[in-house]
Amino acid sequence: MSLKKASIIIFMILLIDQISKIYIKTHFQLGEDVTVFSWFKIAFIENDGMAWGTKLSDFISFISDETAKLVLTLFRIVAVTGIAFWLIDVTKKKKSKTLIFAISIIFAGALGNILDSVFYGVLFSDSVMQVATFLPEDGGYAKVFHGNVVDMLHFPIWSGVMPDNLPLIGGKYFSFFDPVFNVADMAISSGIGILIVFNKKAFEESNNSTNLGTIKT
Repeated sequence: MSLKKASIIIFMILLIDQISKIYIKTHFQLGEDVTVFSWFKIAFIENDGMAWGTKLSDFISFISDETAKLVLTLFRIVAVTGIAFWLIDVTKKKKSKTLIFAISIIFAGALGNILDSVFYGVLFSDSVMQVATFLPEDGGYAKVFHGNVVDMLHFPIWSGVMPDNLPLIGGKYFSFFDPVFNVADMAISSGIGILIVFNKKAFEESNNSTNLGTIKT
């Protein structure tokens, strides 16, 4: 797969991700949800930290939430820069399409969430008890690099009390699936999943390399 094709994939994921986030941000109040199916809801939340809403300041107590947010955003930028160089390298070396596709969607997802963290704070007003305004006259809800990631996809597939005869969890209330996420998160998770499940295929030598080796022999 060429870098051009990889770029098209990245652009399409970013487009879908950002359109969905901007729509939710400008049509929903924070905490508002709409039931699409019994197992699927559009639920607007904002994530100001790491995965599952964890904050860096939860682990490093001597730094403030604001500083922790800045450090996390800068770390994400460094990480996505590394992924970009990796993608360029594997396309130049004509590695497997599986590997290039997986890296492409991971990069797209990471970049999508970075755009929220870097720019959404200055582009939108607050969403608490109101629908946010795009480019508000009195400024956004946060400084550059201090924005929150917009999440909206919720799949409450099943919830209920577990059978009493099950060890450890018997008789306890259980729900699946609680996390709320976005298109960018799906891209990152899918890319990592491809690398894990199709690891051998992803990191196999390309046909071009094999053919060159045969010619030289």
